[in-house]
Amino acid sequence: MSHQLTIILVHGFWGGAAHWGKVIPELSRKGYANIHAVENPLTSLADDVERTRKMIAAQKGPVLLVGHSYGGAVITEVGNHANVVGLVYIAAFAPDAGESPGSISATNPPAGAANLLADDDGYLWIKADKFHESFCQDLTPEEGLVMGVTQKAPLAGTFSDKITAPAWKHKPSWYQISSEDRMIAPENQQFMSGRLNAKKIITLRASHASLASMPVEVAALIDEAAATTS
Repeated sequence: MSHQLTIILVHGFWGGAAHWGKVIPELSRKGYANIHAVENPLTSLADDVERTRKMIAAQKGPVLLVGHSYGGAVITEVGNHANVVGLVYIAAFAPDAGESPGSISATNPPAGAANLLADDDGYLWIKADKFHESFCQDLTPEEGLVMGVTQKAPLAGTFSDKITAPAWKHKPSWYQISSEDRMIAPENQQFMSGRLNAKKIITLRASHASLASMPVEVAALIDEAAATTS
């Protein structure tokens, strides 16, 4: 297997690059040396796409993009970059042209939506005492506490930013559905993954934070995508 491939991990709302903390060692053990986790500002889709684009452009060879949650919208928009050879969606949004994470969520509002709170500056938070049950109920309460306290709130407007040219129409894709997800309704994940013409779809009995609760399985899907594209 050629490990000249670069894997770029793109986080979603309510977390940063560190949300990939358990997947990174798994990929490293599989022999991947070129792994990057972008730290996006979550201030607008355009800002996040631009930050991710710069990281893609800085790589020498082919890039596999992996997006969790809202990070799926980012890789959908930025994935048309010439270097990108594939897209892996981890319990993620995969919007079509003209769709936004918000418009998709509205069709089947997730259970955790009731626990969102916008502050006076327009940032959207998961209520700290509801973070564990909403985002990562299959992690320990202590892990949920840390994730909740360190959560990275997006500007609420980012939710309604629309995709223009979805890369999944032109690039091979993979999708992991979390069947116990309370942040993106599993029905919406089934709908989005079903229209991707994905190379493979797997379903994990996991929370929204499958990248933290089932990193071995998530890394295995990324590895399969990397092997197929390199």
